[in-house]
Amino acid sequence: MKQTEILTLIPARGNSKSIPKKNIQEFAGYPLIAYSITAALRSKYVTRVVVSTDNEEIASVSREFGAETPFSRPEEFSRDDTMDFPVFEHALHWLEENEKYRPEVVVQLRPTSPVIPIGLIDDAIEGLLNHPEADSVRCVVPSDQNPYKMWHIDPNGNLKPILKVEGLLESYNAPRQKLPKTYWQTGHVDVIRRDTLLKKHSMSGDMILPILIDPKYAIDIDTPLDWIRAERLVNEGLLDMIYPGKQSRALPEKVKLLVLDFDGVLTDNRVWVDQDGMETIAASRSDGMGLELLREKTEIEVVVISKETNPVVAARCKKLKIPVFQSVAQKEIALRELVNKKNINFSDVVYVGNDINDIDCFPLVGFAAAPQDAYISVKRSADIVLEHSGGFGAVREICEMLIKKYSYQ
Repeated sequence: MKQTEILTLIPARGNSKSIPKKNIQEFAGYPLIAYSITAALRSKYVTRVVVSTDNEEIASVSREFGAETPFSRPEEFSRDDTMDFPVFEHALHWLEENEKYRPEVVVQLRPTSPVIPIGLIDDAIEGLLNHPEADSVRCVVPSDQNPYKMWHIDPNGNLKPILKVEGLLESYNAPRQKLPKTYWQTGHVDVIRRDTLLKKHSMSGDMILPILIDPKYAIDIDTPLDWIRAERLVNEGLLDMIYPGKQSRALPEKVKLLVLDFDGVLTDNRVWVDQDGMETIAASRSDGMGLELLREKTEIEVVVISKETNPVVAARCKKLKIPVFQSVAQKEIALRELVNKKNINFSDVVYVGNDINDIDCFPLVGFAAAPQDAYISVKRSADIVLEHSGGFGAVREICEMLIKKYSYQ
């Protein structure tokens, strides 16, 4: 049988007002748009992935992660008030006129909804393919606030209910159990027939099938606060979602050892050198308190493995009461020797590193973390990207995570 041609179209204009360059800003180690592109590429039904953008930087990042950018979206379809329909109409007309490409089904993925559950796209596509009478499929969750209890203010300044329930007096005063169930569209996935778009001139048509998803996935990034909350949730690694890189691991059931790099983890990765060649570094007292609390509240040991030979490393670790291994050229070998000597499992080890010489240690341990300002390939290899930078609270942050999970009961 001929495969159904299914196009995923990802709209990503460049002129975001709320968060500049939002679509390619780094989100949990990857550009935001990479999540939508990866989810589409991993679908067993999607045959083509295209990003519609007016911005060459977004186009370049999109191509890096496997999407096509065969055209540049015209300016008149890239404004703040541009609706979805003209963007999709333009894309479909351009592809037919320039490539004679006519998909039967179009999937819309929005970069601002990066938390896409595994299997969701294929479930939505199957929903449409299995119901030829349907025009589209849309993802929804139960509404947090029931619209039957919502109001508008009329021109005279009076409150008026938005909706009424037939046969129910003052529905806005009724208990929620008596009100109809309502749902909110999440923006994760819309699956639409081509004919619905181009013949009915609609993004949804008349018959719309629902796909219900767990509300914990209902993340829409529109403001900086949305971004912080969403990134924190993703970094916890507890969502069964599609990641551009490897699947992040959760903290192990038990942890016996925390291994820290020094420069860029316990420091801000800068060094001051005086005229005599003496080096000094900057460290965080907050990190020191975090390590002290970890020692008091858990049985987790802490060790520093550093490539540096400078005495300042030993001096700082001595003050923090942490064993240190210096002048380590190959950290992976040192880590193996340390774990074997302590006779513990690698799965019971947490490692925090910020540069490329730490990456080989990440897959060995049970959990790996990177500071916010770590090298990009390190962040993409870690299980969590911490909210704080090295020397500015990253160690305190990982200590508090460990205390929360493993402190004495």
